[in-house]
Amino acid sequence: MSSRREENATTGPFRLWGGRYSKGTDHVLSRVNNSLTVDKRLYSEDLDGSVAYARSLAEAKLLTQSEFKVICYGLETIRDEWKKETIKLMPRDEDVHTVNERRLVEIIGPQIGGKLHTGRSRNEQVVVDMKLWMRNAVSDILKQLAALIGGIKDLATRYIDVLMPGYTHMQKAQPVRFSHWILSYAFYFKEDYHRFQEFYNRMNVLPLGSGALAGNPFNINRHKLADDLGFNGVSYNSMNAVSDRDFVVEFNFLSTLTAVHLSRLAEDLILYSTKEYNFLELSEEYTTGSSLMPQKRNPDSLELVRGISGNVFGQHCGLLMTLKGLPSTYNKDLQCDKSGMFAVYDQTVLSLTLMTGVITTIRLDEERCLSALSYDMLATDMAYYLVRKGIPFREAHHISGEVVAFSEKVKIPINKLSLEDLKEISPYFDETVSGLWNYENSVEQYTVVGGTSRIAVQEQINLLKDFLSSCE
Repeated sequence: MSSRREENATTGPFRLWGGRYSKGTDHVLSRVNNSLTVDKRLYSEDLDGSVAYARSLAEAKLLTQSEFKVICYGLETIRDEWKKETIKLMPRDEDVHTVNERRLVEIIGPQIGGKLHTGRSRNEQVVVDMKLWMRNAVSDILKQLAALIGGIKDLATRYIDVLMPGYTHMQKAQPVRFSHWILSYAFYFKEDYHRFQEFYNRMNVLPLGSGALAGNPFNINRHKLADDLGFNGVSYNSMNAVSDRDFVVEFNFLSTLTAVHLSRLAEDLILYSTKEYNFLELSEEYTTGSSLMPQKRNPDSLELVRGISGNVFGQHCGLLMTLKGLPSTYNKDLQCDKSGMFAVYDQTVLSLTLMTGVITTIRLDEERCLSALSYDMLATDMAYYLVRKGIPFREAHHISGEVVAFSEKVKIPINKLSLEDLKEISPYFDETVSGLWNYENSVEQYTVVGGTSRIAVQEQINLLKDFLSSCE
């Protein structure tokens, strides 16, 4: 005859915490308390953590080697069930940890299966699962960022000689190379890459061995456990470890910042692909048509990237609001952390993949880019021309502004004003001023590092090539 304890563990409603309870949980609370639909995504990480923890228990002589092997057999059997989607989920399974422990007990029995949780709490278990998952998530995002940077670098290389207007305040400002403009986003994404890379190393600290909040009393070797699971080190305060979700906040923030950069690039590309600008054409693969207006090609891919950025930011804010009023250690509010974390990852990877596709299939209208330039954009060059004659920049700037005002007043393009007209504004003008009206010369004067001359842009491309080589 089985004992009541064994019956509860094997045939009755399996609960990891039910020993002191005589009444069932309210059905509404059961629904709210159940996180399995979300955290089942962590099944593999949960099993990895359990295998490593079982090894630590065996090394601490709390499991025999035979028991350790039986537990590993049970855990790998469960992994196979998850992979084949044959695992049976029960109504009382609260989360992925409950499912895995219930199945372990069903497969190998409570006498051995019941030992796995010795000294371990779900409070620490969920954190280690999330960190194991997050390492893979960050690695995926790094690959996607590198692919996007590579696509931008190739696009810049292909169109390195194309000139276009550079804008500030949405107004035409100075001539630049198209490649210089598109590379500006590559450097945003390069910084995103570095931030995720640094974050990976900083968050890769083992929380397992913290218990519910006070630590582990069985003298397990946490440093060995960290090595087994690929962590760089261990947490040094158990209360901090079980309540820490800063790594999720930072992951969400870094994803939000990346989403903002993607959204800004999407906005520029949307504008530049309109008939009003017409600098570039998006591939049909990344546009859709109108159900009413047959002539339209809508940049839906880019609009979705722009829209998704708001969702990512919202998830980031949501978790911060959850954390701001919590007392120390674990509170059930923290169960709300994973849905946002998963959504942020999914949406970030989706946006990066979409943008990479858009970038690698863009066709540039070189003539349209060039024709959008206007000679009034060389007013700054006129000021530089005067500076080179020894005039202080503020005075040169004022003189150049007077020339622009005169050009607008007499309705003559700035490059068509006569030398006599210019001399009336300033005696420093001479016949050499005619050399200003050349867009290529204008662009080529910016040879300093970071400038828009061909040599400076090529230097940017070479730098990104080296960076991408280091990512491989």
